[in-house]
Amino acid sequence: MISHSAIERSKDILSGTPVFAGTRVPVQTLIDYLEAGNNIYEFMDDFPTVKKEQVVQVLEAAKEDLIN
Repeated sequence: MISHSAIERSKDILSGTPVFAGTRVPVQTLIDYLEAGNNIYEFMDDFPTVKKEQVVQVLEAAKEDLIN
């Protein structure tokens, strides 16, 4: 399970959906973009409140979860 400062979850924000910290952008949206063949730069263009560092942190955390 990804537990990282780049992600936050609160019942007050999108009913507890995991979002990028400090935003209302669901992490699932990044996954959907990548599955559709888009890259992280297209995602960040469409969601400018998400920083590149956050995207990288989430992807690194997901990678660690898969490896361990």
